Amino acid sequence: MTMGEGQQHLQGQVMIVAGEASGDMHGASLVRAMQARMPSLRFCGMGGRELERTGVEMLCDAAKLAVVGVTEVLSHLADILQARRALIDHMQRQRPALLILIDYPDFNLWLAATAKKLGIPILYYISPQIWAWRSSRVHTIKQLTTRVAVILPFEQEFYARYDCTVDFVGHPLVDAVKPQMERADFLALHRIDPAKKLIGLLPGSRNKEVAALLPDFLAAELLARDNPEAYTFLIPQASTLTRQVLDENGLAAWNGRRDFRVISEDRYALMAACDAVVAASGTVLLELAILGTPMVATYRTSRLTYILGRLLVRHLPWFSLVNLIGDRAIIPELLQDEVTPGRIAQELKVLLEQQPARETLQEGLKEVQQRLGEPGASDRAAKIALQILNQEKRG
Repeated sequence: MTMGEGQQHLQGQVMIVAGEASGDMHGASLVRAMQARMPSLRFCGMGGRELERTGVEMLCDAAKLAVVGVTEVLSHLADILQARRALIDHMQRQRPALLILIDYPDFNLWLAATAKKLGIPILYYISPQIWAWRSSRVHTIKQLTTRVAVILPFEQEFYARYDCTVDFVGHPLVDAVKPQMERADFLALHRIDPAKKLIGLLPGSRNKEVAALLPDFLAAELLARDNPEAYTFLIPQASTLTRQVLDENGLAAWNGRRDFRVISEDRYALMAACDAVVAASGTVLLELAILGTPMVATYRTSRLTYILGRLLVRHLPWFSLVNLIGDRAIIPELLQDEVTPGRIAQELKVLLEQQPARETLQEGLKEVQQRLGEPGASDRAAKIALQILNQEKRG
């Protein structure tokens, strides 16, 4: 398609809807890629600061909807319904040329049903993890969407089994995850002795995650008891957390007793500089895999949530995306009651001191990197979105 053809056919407004921080970030990259090809496109929808910075007209703020758990959802139900109404009203009044949905399935499939009735084509970018649980939703997604763009390699095979029009575009983190500086520069900036072993403690970005994991992560300093001067422990402070939250969950008790550093900037440089990391399960594990940093994955939730979760996802042999993508146990996983200071220290010690195990893990991480695809995921997703728009105009 030439630029002239694009300007002739691709007119109108695109609605994009992201409900969480990662979706906001990846959605913003997609919008920028579409704008680079078609500057005349206008965007509206729901998201956060990243999407807003690209010039998307915000019809509602996703921050009011970023809740976890049944209790929190019920307490925010008015905000959720209000956001849904605002987006549907806009669709009915202006009929966007395309609706782009990013993950967030329970909310987004509501919108998709209305868009389908209005004849609005739908691109589902960053599919919900229906391969893990509630897989029956694949039929709804197939019925409602024009195309699905997935970012995990095994998702394409999953959707293809149900005859969905699906494209694997690669993972946008491949472009985003880059250290801001070399290791030596990071150590010099933060006055860290380069002779020390650096252990990263990444307990998550939500208060509940930190409360559940940080005390055990900190107590894993028993790794350093024989030689405390040989280690520095690094904690990246997420923008969603205050230092007070870290202190209240065990950090204050260690002041002056061990070399713990809380660093609020240079996140990827910190992660790349570490000799080993213990981390909460989530996107951060893929970030570490891209950086090639050896890691121990952990997951802990309430007893009831854990029991229900095991019933829903019992067909999955691992909980970390690293192992699911690698299709084997590349990194150690500690689940629920296994998350103890002793087990964390034990697994970290293996990664630090047993070179064959460390090398095997790092080779596995390279495989995962390759399976995440080449750089340019947002660019490939943008091409698909513009193809849909062009087909709509031609139709």
